[in-house]
Amino acid sequence: MERVNRPDKRAERSRRTREKVVKAARELFVAQGYGATSLQEVADRAGVAVQTVYFVFRNKRTLFKDVVDTSIAGDTEPVATMDREWFRAACAEPTAAGQLRAHVRGTCEILGRVAPIMPLIASAAATDPEIAAQWPDGPDPRYTVQYAAAEALVGKPDVRPGLSVEMAADLLFGLLSPELYLIFVRDRSWSADTWEEWARTTLTSQLCAGPG
Repeated sequence: MERVNRPDKRAERSRRTREKVVKAARELFVAQGYGATSLQEVADRAGVAVQTVYFVFRNKRTLFKDVVDTSIAGDTEPVATMDREWFRAACAEPTAAGQLRAHVRGTCEILGRVAPIMPLIASAAATDPEIAAQWPDGPDPRYTVQYAAAEALVGKPDVRPGLSVEMAADLLFGLLSPELYLIFVRDRSWSADTWEEWARTTLTSQLCAGPG
């Protein structure tokens, strides 16, 4: 008889528990700050025992890093941005204008999740210096992603003549930054859609030979 592969119920419960705790922690960190939030409060909001939070994450630093990582990814799957379907599909677009449209859309979705917690990272590092150690010194991962996008972009037929990978990467890195997103969306009350359209048209004018 052929064996039927059944889902691992214990693993599924663990995944759901982890997601609930991360969601609760994100809400509390954003609302009241990293330093002011206790693991007991996180457990209460998630509806689990505080011992469960300690068992899964060990400490608040690890939980905070999970909040940041899952905000970037949009889920708990351990898949790097450059290996995600949206990024690969954007790079596979046949034109620079098409790639920028898809790339800005995907980046806007990430920024909508990440930008609100960016100020928390700085304040958390000030409160707990060991937080910074969880992101080792080296090339900015965000720049690495934008550089990979730029490498795909400069080979497209409608790219601006003479555009270098470095210049394209710098423009993508700067214009699609969480800091700039926050200026427009949080401080100036732009909608995410308005910001996305502005970022796309601005980058298209800078990186493409003609209208996108």
